[in-house]
Amino acid sequence: MKKVHEMTLEEKVGQLFMAGFHGTEPSEEITKLIQDYHIGGVIYFTRNVKEVKQVYELSRSLQKIAKNAGELPLFISIDQEGGMVARITEGVTLSPGNMALGATGDKEAVYRLGKIVGKELRTLGVNMNFAPCVDVNNNPLNPVIGVRSYGEDPRIVAEFGVEAVKGLQEENVSAVSKHFPGHGDTNVDSHLDLPVIAHGLERLESLELIPFKETFDQDVDGVMVAHINFPAIEPENVPSTLSKRIVNGLLREKLGYDGVAMTDCMEMKAIIDYYGIEEASIMAVEAGIDIVLISHTFERQYRAMEAVRKAVESGRISTEQVDRSVERILKLKEKRKLGEETVSWAEAAVLVSKEENLEYARVVSEKSMTLVKNSGKCFPLTVDERVLLVTVDPQVATDVDETLATKITLGTYLKKRLPHVEEVVITVSPSEEEITKIVADAASFDKVIVATYQAVANQLQVKLVQNLVENIKDKVAVVAMRSPYDIGKFPEVSTYLVTYESRALALESASKVLLGELEASGKLPITLLDSKVKKL
Repeated sequence: MKKVHEMTLEEKVGQLFMAGFHGTEPSEEITKLIQDYHIGGVIYFTRNVKEVKQVYELSRSLQKIAKNAGELPLFISIDQEGGMVARITEGVTLSPGNMALGATGDKEAVYRLGKIVGKELRTLGVNMNFAPCVDVNNNPLNPVIGVRSYGEDPRIVAEFGVEAVKGLQEENVSAVSKHFPGHGDTNVDSHLDLPVIAHGLERLESLELIPFKETFDQDVDGVMVAHINFPAIEPENVPSTLSKRIVNGLLREKLGYDGVAMTDCMEMKAIIDYYGIEEASIMAVEAGIDIVLISHTFERQYRAMEAVRKAVESGRISTEQVDRSVERILKLKEKRKLGEETVSWAEAAVLVSKEENLEYARVVSEKSMTLVKNSGKCFPLTVDERVLLVTVDPQVATDVDETLATKITLGTYLKKRLPHVEEVVITVSPSEEEITKIVADAASFDKVIVATYQAVANQLQVKLVQNLVENIKDKVAVVAMRSPYDIGKFPEVSTYLVTYESRALALESASKVLLGELEASGKLPITLLDSKVKKL
């Protein structure tokens, strides 16, 4: 592997960038970025994934392009957090998400699933996972973190985050703690605008920074810096990603972190709308960022690299700053053995989606089911009852979710066992006419189950549940398929089950609870503040 002093300025600058691309094979654009712009890594999204063998072949092809061009081996990264944020969802072991894991209270499960996910990713040629998310979710209105967090207790988030780091990195997949210095207490999505957190350093040290410190002590390979302004530390209204006070000051000097620091995607509106890609990329490198992530647009990717190169040539960015970052990158690439040949597909095929791993994920999912309220009158459901199941069809809640297209619903599992289940699928924002009809029809059923999705942020879903409870009382049960906070909008509901996600595994686990085949043993990892919300 090349040493820093052997590299040209163009090669060094290329290593500071990670790029996304379109397609399930190497595109003309990503090939050019590797061969001509010397980029250090790529990131996969759902648009790059068709099935597991294709991902394996894509990874090999990209590394071969780099090798044949005399380039350094690539970081191949992905957001495979588990739960609602995962790019590969079929043919692998999909871990329950962080808040579901938090509900189990089982640190060992986090470690084991980290190892399973890490093993499968590395087998497919992916050597960096943008996980774990160690944000402390203490804001019910947070639109972008929510169930991606292990919970609201920073100590538990820290413990679980450390186990995830151990599991991933023991399988030679770089873990990346995110979103530094903490994205849990925002009510703005940084994909859409610049969030501001007004807390001072003392509060950050007592809460948000705790999980990051613990993962730093565990030698986490990377940290992703958030597009959030903390005016108490950075009074110039600059996002953390571009702030010398945050990256060089807080992260490097105060906390002593010397691993690879990277940005969140620089095409988010919190950055692109305020600075433009060229200036933002220069500021990020000036601040002490090692890897600038640009996920989508080829034009922005090469413009950003050209801008940084010119900034070095003009003296705005020092050569020493670039060399320090490249040293960290090369050190990590050597540590994770990125130049190693991958196993053959015949060998790889038996390592992904092993039945024993799928079964373990199933057991953990079942352990996460959380029964917040239970009147004892809604389940177990029985074969002779007429059950109306109203399912909210999940949709992407944030840009990071990408696509959730699936034909699997809670009804998929209940109908296998119960002959008299009628399922009505509605959008996340049902019409007034739909609400009126559902409430009228509900009177003729023995039980009504409403599977909500982010009802905490949707008044029409709330209205539907409120009207049902008003008309048929304790015959109504709610299954929250994402946010546990939904019940705060209809605290009168007598039966409330939380799954934390709408993935097939979670819905199957929920069906077992409703059928009386499984006791819900999960515990809420967050606090529901409404006094009416208590376990009955």
